[in-house]
Amino acid sequence: MIEVIGVTKKYGGKPAVDDLSFTIRPGIVTGFLGPNGSGKTTTMRMILGLTRPDSGTVLVDGVPFAQHRNPMGALGALIDTKQGHPGRSAFRHLQAIAATAGIGTSRVREVLDIVGLGDVADRRIGGFSLGMTQRLGIATALLADPSSLIFDEPINGLDPDGILWMRNLVKSLAAEGRAVLLSSHLMNEMALTAHHAVVIGQGRLIADEAVSSLIQRSTSASQGVLVRTPQDEELGRLVHSAGGRLSPEPDGAHRVDGLTAEELSDLVASNGIRLQEFTPLRASLEEAYTELVAGAVTYRGRDVSAPRPHNPDPARQTPSMK
Repeated sequence: MIEVIGVTKKYGGKPAVDDLSFTIRPGIVTGFLGPNGSGKTTTMRMILGLTRPDSGTVLVDGVPFAQHRNPMGALGALIDTKQGHPGRSAFRHLQAIAATAGIGTSRVREVLDIVGLGDVADRRIGGFSLGMTQRLGIATALLADPSSLIFDEPINGLDPDGILWMRNLVKSLAAEGRAVLLSSHLMNEMALTAHHAVVIGQGRLIADEAVSSLIQRSTSASQGVLVRTPQDEELGRLVHSAGGRLSPEPDGAHRVDGLTAEELSDLVASNGIRLQEFTPLRASLEEAYTELVAGAVTYRGRDVSAPRPHNPDPARQTPSMK
């Protein structure tokens, strides 16, 4: 279990993390979410003892990480894939790390096989692709069979098969009773992997709850229902009279807003409307997350979704021929 208790860290007088508290419990995958500059990396470094908080406490299985007699067995982490001498093989790299914790060669071979690098164990890591380097970092985190794990953007560089493998690996590690903290900006993947979410913004806690709960309380798409019917005109009149709105979709279906799924179901049943599709629309984790952090985004680009008039630089135009 990982406990972050009232931690604050300032740089140049400005808080990167501000009185932050949350707990990563065994047996579940906890997603760690927040915009760039929100304090996620600083928090993970404080958990690992790489950065000292100005105030507050971080505990791993009840004690600070640096005080563990077997720190690699308490917490494994992937927060930086730039590791090891490029001229050293993957096997030699892991073997050197294993030696510091009294871990045998057989475990080195085992974790290389787990992450899919068994066949390239003798290749120099300087020639590894980004995905292979990522797998090596995951192997390092797993080396001492730790009770808790931190993965920071673990699917960077992985192909679709690798992403599916990583998703299943993270879930299986949690199912074995480990506490797993997973940081990623890919909301769709996080929705498929994490059970719980800790969301921070500008160093402060925004949400700490189940992913399903986070999505359910989002206002985005919470009342919409997608319907398909050969009686669209009649349905439109009924929806309008009940205070709702019916709008066409490009594929021939219609979206109903302003009525709950239960209200719409009663309406069509009582009026004999034949439906070919009835799909309540729910907010995605991405939509829920975007709502939550709307006021905490530090770096925001210009909105380019709307077309802008083309105003070429007159100085660069070719003079017209007269």
